[in-house]
Amino acid sequence: MFRRSLSLIAPLAAALFAGCATPPPAATPEPLKVQVLAINDFHGNLLPPAPFRLQDPADPKKSIQVPVGGSEALATAVKALRANKPHHVFVAAGDLIGATPLLSALFFDEPTLESLTAMGLHLSAVGNHEFDLGSAELLRRQRGGCHPTEGCRGNPNFKGAGFQYLAASTVDVATGETLLPAYQIRHFDGVPVGFIGLSLEGTPGLVMPSAVTGLRFEDEVQTINRWTKVLQAQGVEAIVVMIHEGGYPTGSYNGCEGMSGPILEIVKGMSPAVDVVITGHTHRAYNCVIDGRRVTSGDKYGSMITDIELQIDRRTRDVVGTQATNVLVRLDTFAKDPEQTALLAGYIAKAKPLTEREVGRLAGDVPAASREDGNSPMGLLLADAQLAATRAEGAELALMNSCGIRAGLSLEATKGVIRFSDLFTAQPFSNVLITMTLSGQELLDLLQAQWRDGKSCSRLQASDSLRYQWSSQRPADQRVLPESVTVNGQPLVLTRDYRVTVNNFMAEGGDGFVGLKKGRDRRTGPTDTEALEQYVKALGQVRAPALDRARRVD
Repeated sequence: MFRRSLSLIAPLAAALFAGCATPPPAATPEPLKVQVLAINDFHGNLLPPAPFRLQDPADPKKSIQVPVGGSEALATAVKALRANKPHHVFVAAGDLIGATPLLSALFFDEPTLESLTAMGLHLSAVGNHEFDLGSAELLRRQRGGCHPTEGCRGNPNFKGAGFQYLAASTVDVATGETLLPAYQIRHFDGVPVGFIGLSLEGTPGLVMPSAVTGLRFEDEVQTINRWTKVLQAQGVEAIVVMIHEGGYPTGSYNGCEGMSGPILEIVKGMSPAVDVVITGHTHRAYNCVIDGRRVTSGDKYGSMITDIELQIDRRTRDVVGTQATNVLVRLDTFAKDPEQTALLAGYIAKAKPLTEREVGRLAGDVPAASREDGNSPMGLLLADAQLAATRAEGAELALMNSCGIRAGLSLEATKGVIRFSDLFTAQPFSNVLITMTLSGQELLDLLQAQWRDGKSCSRLQASDSLRYQWSSQRPADQRVLPESVTVNGQPLVLTRDYRVTVNNFMAEGGDGFVGLKKGRDRRTGPTDTEALEQYVKALGQVRAPALDRARRVD
């Protein structure tokens, strides 16, 4: 009986104690993975730009050039990278338009906006070049419609960018509101992620003053922190910033070795709530963690796309980890996207009558080759055109790099008729003109730097307002006779400031002219192609300039 009673009680007791036991903790849910694809500084490079130079895998002491970029390959790369990624977004850090090649520039960058829309771009920060033609034109490009004065040159049904520009730091002074939205919240499997986009505070110093009249560009750190609080007040903890400002690394494109530049202080000043910072402007590539958050940049011109993974805690809704890789958009890896190919073909056909239009007449050959004294007839013509186009910005002289001259004007080839395509062939880069301030000493140092390496690219082509003499018998860094230098017929004053125009490639120290990086009070003008077209039209008939600007005295 006792034993039988125990045998009945035991299961009941076991059940009772089981009911009182502490249940095992619930399993931690897997983090939500959100893919963020990013580009920056596309600058309308619908066709592949120059090859990307990287370290030779077979010999670290050498480098190789890899064909990259173009909208056809970039679109395929986007599709390939986001395949099997249910939660993804495609964003950019500005300068998608402005300073663009002819195919995009001819149609007010509408082809670029249509191309990026077709790729599935969702969001972009504004960059300084988005303001090149003024805020009204930027808003037209966002919203759609034909150009107010030139009409429907490209697509008569242009609907505007299919993605949203963000301008958190750009304030309309009259209303106190941002010109475009400051942020956007996107939801992934019910989890919100906030995206803030902004340009650099120094934008007004990089464009024509009239382009930003009535706008205020606010401090980057204060802007980011202010809008971060707005997002957090709405329950958003995962926050991504796209900012058109960057840094200068010295190492590989997937690291941040030797990083310098304004982005460092900006990142350090940001709210800890910011998880990822996607940058641009400096046309460099880097990827690392700075001050506890992921910081990336994908070079320029669509040569690279940054593949970022956010790992988000589903309960706190905050980012608990990130991974990122800069992926080269190699032409031998990513095939041409048919939709992009069709888009390009349509615009190439529309461009032909525009490129073949008559601009002026040619009186005689204007060769590209430089003489022994360094003067190139075509180079001098280009410098004169650039000075004429920027006199309104106070320019007193212009300088052109010799290796930017790709062709001259031939009387036999043109049969005396200069067409727009001839001008574009002469300088096919659509570089933007930059007018800057240099002291007389800095200008003299720049002229003295022409013989630093013995290469033809190091010779400068001067506008008609600059004259100097040089001697091959003097040391390489002292060949220009200082007392011979004149600007507009007046002796160079070393302590005086001068306004100098160069193209944006040179302004960044291109062709080794690092002295131009010292240039202050920079203003952006038209492209070099636009400047040349207007100059040729004004001349009516073109002939080679007198070759007396740089005079060799021995």
